[in-house]
Amino acid sequence: MNGDADRLAINDLGGEQSPKSIAIISGRINYLTLGSVISIVKEFVDKAYVLSSSFDGRIASIAKSLDAEVVDLSRIDGPGGILSIAPDRSEAKIVFLNGDGTHDPYQIPRLLEQLEKGYDVAVSSSPISSDRMNENVLLLNNKTTRGRFTGFIACTGEYLKRSMANVQINDHMDISTQVYSSARNSGVKIKTLDNEDFELFSLFRIGVVVPAYNEELLLADTIKGIPGYVTRIYIIDDGSKDHTPEVIESITDPRVKAVRHEPNKGVGAAIITGYKMALEDEMDIVAVMAGDNQMDPEQLPRLLLPIMENKADYTKGNRLISKEFRKGMSSWRSLGNSLLTLITKIGSGYWDIMDPQNGYTAISRQALEAINLDSIYTYYGYCNDMLIKLNTYSMRTMDVAMPARYGNERSKIKYGKYILKVAPMIFRGFLWRLKTKYVVLSFHPLVFFYVISMIMVPFGVIFSLWILIEKTLDQHVSTNYPLLAAFITIIGVQLLLFAMMFDMQEDRMVNS
Repeated sequence: MNGDADRLAINDLGGEQSPKSIAIISGRINYLTLGSVISIVKEFVDKAYVLSSSFDGRIASIAKSLDAEVVDLSRIDGPGGILSIAPDRSEAKIVFLNGDGTHDPYQIPRLLEQLEKGYDVAVSSSPISSDRMNENVLLLNNKTTRGRFTGFIACTGEYLKRSMANVQINDHMDISTQVYSSARNSGVKIKTLDNEDFELFSLFRIGVVVPAYNEELLLADTIKGIPGYVTRIYIIDDGSKDHTPEVIESITDPRVKAVRHEPNKGVGAAIITGYKMALEDEMDIVAVMAGDNQMDPEQLPRLLLPIMENKADYTKGNRLISKEFRKGMSSWRSLGNSLLTLITKIGSGYWDIMDPQNGYTAISRQALEAINLDSIYTYYGYCNDMLIKLNTYSMRTMDVAMPARYGNERSKIKYGKYILKVAPMIFRGFLWRLKTKYVVLSFHPLVFFYVISMIMVPFGVIFSLWILIEKTLDQHVSTNYPLLAAFITIIGVQLLLFAMMFDMQEDRMVNS
């Protein structure tokens, strides 16, 4: 494209018939998707411009055929470079987006609507999944990974004229990022919109299981909060004795399918019923949101994205990563969760997980089909048992750090009795996992280390206590016995630690 053509494209913007709204397609441009992007964009703006840093005949041909102008980005320099592209009129509205399909052009009206309301800049943000460890580090430093800037932005011509006059186009940073950075530093009115439609999610059939027991006050609000991209909602009334059935009858959301258990079978059984219904409906991903409205629907995308991106088969919330995230959780409840975390780490083989009692989860269809749902524990320990089963079949899990959210509803778990009841179940599951994963499905010597240590450590401790009691009663004890007891205990502990180390390595190999 020659310089005269570039100037002509730019001059058109400032003429008497200058459009009141334009789209500047820049940054990522793919000629395979550009035509679709331009076609949709032109439904919502008066004029479309494609900015390219290097001439590409395919891009120019596509743009020309759709009555869009191509501007050579490398020929625009000097102060006010962006203003030379955008119309120099205060009433103009400018949208910046990528040309490779990563930005949904159908979101343009939402951005322009915010400018009509008086905002200088409107930004479309999206929850972008990141490496779990990096995300946790950010959260510990009171930073967030939610609502990251995606490069999809709209602004007024008045803002560009007032704030961007001295901005030069930077080849190392796309224009939309420069506009956004300048806006954040200049104190103008910015409106950030979450991408409510989540076009990526439309590629998946997403189901949400809602177990409900005596939730007449909160169930309706829970259902109302479930995002529109969810395909099916499975409400499982687990033998409620209040007006929960009437509340379910009053819900008009067409996505809802409801089942009642009679009598009460336990939260685990309710979730299993929902899972089976979701499998029958061929859902790709199934989340669990309790009917007490304590699970923030804005966090749901963060559970879904790792599964969509094939980084995990099962994701779960984690409220224990920081004091701020545990806000509202009693000290006793926090201690109980911490003890259950330790027990579940050993039992399940997922050494990186925390807060195993967090019921806010998402699971892939592949993982659901792999496990025997009828074998899952049916009461509150179901989440611990799920982790044991998932690890046995080498499914990848991921913690998603999120704050606790408590309202008027209080936990029905009595942690003292709960731990005493669930710990034996976890131990039985642990033995089953060792046999199935490391003997039946494959083989690993850590089984021997675990088994021998489980014999030697208790024997060494009991032997040591016997020696101590005998000496306290002034009974004769061989001088070799204390050394023997110490030897047995130390060797047993070493074998246990070796077994745990090998188990950790297996876990990291699966999740890598």
